[in-house]
Amino acid sequence: MEINEAPLSGGTTGRSLVLFEEDGAEAGLQAVQEAIGFEVATATGDESMPAQGGVFFESLGVAVVDAPPDQVVQAGVSAAGAGAILAVEPERIVYAMEARQYAPPSNGHARLPEAPLAPMPATAAPLEAGGRSAEYLRGYREAVLHLTDAVGAEAAVAEAIVAAVDESQATWGLQVTKVVNCCRTGRGIRVAVLDTGFDEQHPDYAGRTITTRSFIAGEAAQDGHGHGTHCIGSALGAKCPGVRPRYGIAYESEIYAGKVLSNAGSGSDTGILAGIEWAVQNKCAVISMSLGAATRPGQKFSQVYERVARRAQQKGTLIIAAAGNESRRPGVVNPVGHPANCPSIMAVAAMDVQGAVARFSNRGINPDGGQIDIAGPGVDVHSSWPVPTRYRRISGTSMATPHVAGIAALYAEADRSARGAALGRLLTANAQRLQLSSQDVGAGMVQAP
Repeated sequence: MEINEAPLSGGTTGRSLVLFEEDGAEAGLQAVQEAIGFEVATATGDESMPAQGGVFFESLGVAVVDAPPDQVVQAGVSAAGAGAILAVEPERIVYAMEARQYAPPSNGHARLPEAPLAPMPATAAPLEAGGRSAEYLRGYREAVLHLTDAVGAEAAVAEAIVAAVDESQATWGLQVTKVVNCCRTGRGIRVAVLDTGFDEQHPDYAGRTITTRSFIAGEAAQDGHGHGTHCIGSALGAKCPGVRPRYGIAYESEIYAGKVLSNAGSGSDTGILAGIEWAVQNKCAVISMSLGAATRPGQKFSQVYERVARRAQQKGTLIIAAAGNESRRPGVVNPVGHPANCPSIMAVAAMDVQGAVARFSNRGINPDGGQIDIAGPGVDVHSSWPVPTRYRRISGTSMATPHVAGIAALYAEADRSARGAALGRLLTANAQRLQLSSQDVGAGMVQAP
């Protein structure tokens, strides 16, 4: 057992993730409760973490406890907990993976756009000067950067290139992935998108089978941000939307929209794990996660998420996640972020309409996991947005990820025996090979069956 290091950015909550052996969870949980002095409740599908103690996700064999890792690890050396606890990690803060661009001022520091402060989370660290904790302010800074729209000359160039492509009937992403030529619809396949929620009032989704759940305390599953509705649109949107072009892939799949990120676009591992357990329990064949936190070169992947992904695969669920947008090619290239850097989670890079790697897309540069598995359309992607806006174009590995997830649903429909890791292998085996490094695009551009 070891304590994994914290991520480079995004911050932590002060709580801990505890991974148990599948056959020793009961003994390990008892040891943890003795070490922290509080009872850890078993998750019941409730929206929020208990006020004190923690929550145990029985299907995943993971607990989130209201104590720092150094206190929790004491349980691992007790007689009851010996061998039952596999890993302890700090709980991370994670963000929606929308591409951002910002210009450094003359002093070399990133210039933040003007924006009001979001409400402070109930789990924030003790207050410091100005009424905000240093951890909260660092987290807020990262959230603003992650959620700032692409602006400036480079975005204008991308829009001009896409405008030259005929998108009168279908988006460029659906064309290059051969979705427009596919007879599969995703019928009978459950796909979970864990994000900022979903706008169920959007007219393009009338009559669809939609299940929603919020794992953010005090917020309904309704998407107050937009990122989740956009991602659901690419993966699962209508074949014949109210306004062309078509932007959705698996248009007859069952939609499971889990709100694990707040309306400000941020969340924590507690919500992510709760969403994964919810999706697995509901027998979703695919989980799409356009979220994460940055990692540093050489940083190890999360043992907790790796084991969770394996356990999900054993239950028939494939997790697909965004590789991250921290690069600024060609000068700066950063490693795949958390949790996409886990070997058993399919990491998705972003491509543009010209077949180049998106400037912001991360690279598989860390050894022992952390690779890119596959690529998808991720620049200037048209999809649904909460009403009254209805539609919007944005960029990011967030936009590439639901393309892969939607196509995964098509393969899952085509081959009912292909689940978990086998479904992932179908995606990579049928990807279009590219004259680009596998560190950047993995097996290549995802292709529909």
